[in-house]
Amino acid sequence: MEPRILVSSEDVGINNKNLEEAIKKVETSGIYKDLSTVIICPTRGIFPTRVVQSWMKLQKPLNQQVYGPIFGEGLQVAEAYNELVKYVINHPLLGTAKYILTIEEDNLPPVDGLLKLYESMEEYDGVSGLYWGKGPNGFPMIFGDPEGDPLDSKPLIPKQGEVQACNAIPMGFGLFKMDMFRNVEQPWFKTEEGLDEQGIERKTTQDFYFCRKAREKGYKFAVDNRILVGHYSHKEDKVY
Repeated sequence: MEPRILVSSEDVGINNKNLEEAIKKVETSGIYKDLSTVIICPTRGIFPTRVVQSWMKLQKPLNQQVYGPIFGEGLQVAEAYNELVKYVINHPLLGTAKYILTIEEDNLPPVDGLLKLYESMEEYDGVSGLYWGKGPNGFPMIFGDPEGDPLDSKPLIPKQGEVQACNAIPMGFGLFKMDMFRNVEQPWFKTEEGLDEQGIERKTTQDFYFCRKAREKGYKFAVDNRILVGHYSHKEDKVY
């Protein structure tokens, strides 16, 4: 700082000079809201270092309670999620949080991923970051047009940079309102396999199962295509 003589100053500050823009910044950040969150993760107990590194860099909201991650180890994925959610909502402290963040051991969220998820939670009850299935033919994990068949589960083409409504979202990096689990009957998650009425083999994963039950209660889901999440294949050492 250079030497100077100070007399009276009426400098109101950068933010007050640009008050409209500053207010929008605060509203977008949501720092004045309750953003308390519990992070849960089903796991085999093995985490690639690059996944751990991305989690450690994940930005949390200032002056807000973020608990976890809490792990469900050695259980089938749907069972792990059921036990984790049950534990959280029945816990005297964790059960007071507003959100549950699901994260999985092969997903690499961006640094600002959680902060961006909060921005979409006024309009939706569950929002996921965008990631793709593994392999060269992997598809975007955003399922079903809510304007059409409510049972539609076909992958949708992502709308770049937009928050896109859908019927079902994956759980590798997804934010869910805690109260939803109090209003949807258990089991929340279930993996279903078998033949349909036409004799065609069908499989419903735990994320589809929950989203379908929640949508029957009027809850809404979306994928935030601004949040680009890596999907790591340990076998190939490649991120899709």
